[in-house]
Amino acid sequence: MKQRTTDPPASPERERWRAGNGQRTRLPRLSESDGGQATDQRLRLGVVGVGYLGSLHAQKYAAMEDIDLVGVADVDFQRAQAVARKYHTEAYRTHYELLPHVDGLSLAVPTVSHFEIGRDILNHGIHLLIEKPIALSEVDADRLIEAARKHNTTLQTGHIERFNPVVTKMESLLSQPLFIESHRLSVFTKRGTDVDVVLDLMIHDLDIILHIVNSGIAKIDAMGMTVVSDKIDFAHVRMQFANDTVANLTASRVSNESVRTTRIFQPDSYLSVDYKKREISVTQFRGDSNNSIDLSPLTHREDRFPDCDPLADQLRSFVEAMKNGTEPKVSGLDGKKALAVALSITDQIKRKLGGNASS
Repeated sequence: MKQRTTDPPASPERERWRAGNGQRTRLPRLSESDGGQATDQRLRLGVVGVGYLGSLHAQKYAAMEDIDLVGVADVDFQRAQAVARKYHTEAYRTHYELLPHVDGLSLAVPTVSHFEIGRDILNHGIHLLIEKPIALSEVDADRLIEAARKHNTTLQTGHIERFNPVVTKMESLLSQPLFIESHRLSVFTKRGTDVDVVLDLMIHDLDIILHIVNSGIAKIDAMGMTVVSDKIDFAHVRMQFANDTVANLTASRVSNESVRTTRIFQPDSYLSVDYKKREISVTQFRGDSNNSIDLSPLTHREDRFPDCDPLADQLRSFVEAMKNGTEPKVSGLDGKKALAVALSITDQIKRKLGGNASS
């Protein structure tokens, strides 16, 4: 992949920002509890890119009582206006116009623009939640992480499954994962096809597995194919970790059903996780391991979390990290780690396909 060597070309909005010395204007807030005096306790949030996912970010921010959703931006200004009207906020054409008015932003634009826009946001001292994948290259991910460090800003990667309560429950039940099997299948839609299926879907499971397996990767064996797009639409990978844990992952965006599951086999238990249904079943062995006939020591239970909202929890985590100056639950470094493995998988598949899949 060709590396970027210069800054992106100047734009009228960028020049207007520079002409103003890059200073953010702090619009006064009025609060009845403060007798109408200006207060700075409520964080100001915005969303850049209000397609399907970005509009959901706007919805969740608008519902937070301690947050001001001050604006949304999209190159499709009519779309930005429609979302702004729905959530009683302001519409902007570009992120440059939003920068003077916010403390933090969600970035939900196509991945190809993550680095350029994300770096600009961070360089202006604004906290950033960037949807996965964090960038298109490890170099760009490193640059984003460095920009956040330099300007002391929060950088959170939008790996939403980390906020699924079944993942939290699964983590509490882990002892010694020996074999992990993940399936993430979906029907084909144009949304997300700016990247291949590894960066679009499989990266969710890569992030979770890298998080729960405390070991380096010893070997990757991947295969895949293009089906309806010019990018990889189906992928399967077997990963062996240095501690001998093995993980098999399958991702497809040309399935006739939607499946998001993980199974984990351990010496003392078997965990089955359904992210979509938000259910986890646990089979545990509590008896004599030499007893191969009597199954009475086996216990089984199920937990369901039907009323949870992982996206709201993800955005709340971002807000709390901003307020407290703490590391977000899914950091920029986490995003880079998942990206690095995803790119290794994609590169291996492309080599096997003889370069028939585009980047």
